[in-house]
Order: sequence, then C-alpha cells, then structure tokens
Amino acid sequence: MTSSVAVLGTGIMGAGMARSLVKAGLDVTVWNRSADKARPLADDGAKVVADPTEAVSGADVVVTMLFDVDAVAEVMQRALAGTPEHAVWAQTSTVGLAGTQRLAELAGRYGRGYIDAPVLGTKQPAEQGKLIVLASGPRELAPRVEPVFEAIGSKTVWVGERVGDGHRLKLALNSWVLSITAATGQAIALARDLGVDPQLFLDTIAGGGTDSPYAQLKGKTMLADDFTPAFGLAGAVKDAELIVDALREAGDDPALMQAVQHLMSTAAAAGHADEDMAAVVYAFR
Repeated sequence: MTSSVAVLGTGIMGAGMARSLVKAGLDVTVWNRSADKARPLADDGAKVVADPTEAVSGADVVVTMLFDVDAVAEVMQRALAGTPEHAVWAQTSTVGLAGTQRLAELAGRYGRGYIDAPVLGTKQPAEQGKLIVLASGPRELAPRVEPVFEAIGSKTVWVGERVGDGHRLKLALNSWVLSITAATGQAIALARDLGVDPQLFLDTIAGGGTDSPYAQLKGKTMLADDFTPAFGLAGAVKDAELIVDALREAGDDPALMQAVQHLMSTAAAAGHADEDMAAVVYAFR
C-alpha cells in the first residue's frame, strides 16, 4: 500500500501537488533545488529536506516535477540508488518523447518501476487537486500510483502500457493549449491596434461556437496586464520546442507550432520569460 511519497521539485506545479498529497493523508517529503520554494510546505504538513537522496529514502512513490529532462535526469541519477527496491517513479514533468525514453532507461538501470505521467493543468488545478494525469506504463504498477494520482488529479487517463504514450497525448494537448493562447494574443492585439476595444473580441465570442474557456481566461489576463504565472512563458517555449520535435518525428508539418514557438520566444526574450504564457501578447506589440 502506498503511504509515503517524495516530491522532487516544488515550483508552481510541484508545490500544489505536494499540498494535495498532504491533504489526502499521505506522508509527504519534499525537496527543491531552491530551498526557499520548498520551506513553506512544512507549514502544510510536508517534511522538507535538503537533499533529494534523503527525500526518496523511504518513499513508496517518487514524483518528479522539474523544469526539463536534464534537470530530472541530474536529480534522479543521484537519488535513484537511494530509493527502496519497491519504489515506483511517477515522472510528471513535461520532457518530450526522447526525454521520456531517456528517463525510462535510467529507471531500468536501477530496476525501479517507472510510470510516464505528465499532467494537464496549471497552478490553480495543481493547488486544488484537479489536474488531469496522463499515465502510461505497466498496468501492474497502477495500484501503487493510483493513490497519488487520485490526490493530485480529478481524472487519470491511462493512455497505454507503452511508456511514452502519456507524453504523446500530452504533447498533442499542449499543442492545442499553446495555439489557443497565441491566437488569443493575436486577436486581442489586432483589435487593439485597429482601434477597437479588445474586450469586444472576448464578449463577441462568449457563449458561441468559437468560444473557449481558455481563450477567455488568457484573454482576461492579457487585458488586465496581470501576468502572475500559472503556466510560465519559459516553460511554454520549452514545450513548444518539444512539440515541434514530436511533429517532425511523426512526419507532420511543424509550421504552425514553429510560429507559436517563435512568438513565445520573442516575448520571453523581451523580458517576460518568468511571467505567465499569456505574456505572448507582447510579441505582437
């Protein structure tokens, strides 16, 4: 039975996930490279440690939520040897197809169970335990990780037993999310620069066939100039690059996502990398 969970990475997403795990009654130990991001979790009931090896030493499940594949690999190369033999690694960071294979092979070298489990959602769903978990891997490991997934998510989609299928679906979903965000920024910028109140764009599509809750959410963020990060722009740039790679691997034309990636990179380079990805609107200014 799973009762002890280590969470490695307590940034925007990982902190919310850790709190949800504590609320579910699990024994949670957390580590973060920047200790000040992990320290507040002690007030929520998590054990905060200074070393990832210590964090995983008694864990039934290890959850990684770090920025990219290099960050995950560097930490887990140190930590995996310290995990109990029965431990399962639930890898929730978005690392791409090649990155997923690299990490699965790393787990295999240490003989540890591995579940590819990227999540769909941003800061608020993470804090509310309402992420959507996109899981793939050996189904015999499912009972071991389900208490964790039930705590952090409103739904778990088991995509398949092939490791990496969770990421295949995640990249398809993120291609939609990033495209909606960039298109919303374009429409708002165009209305504004043509001398029309951009709020009228959101008002006009509201409730119709072309409406989107996500467009409304990000559009309101753009109009308010409040880019408190829920899904950071730097992460969106990284994910767009991974989606371009996946499109090429699939033999599909990556032109649309290359354009989205260019816009997000432009906004990030203009000083908005640490803001919400809705700051892509600055690429049109």
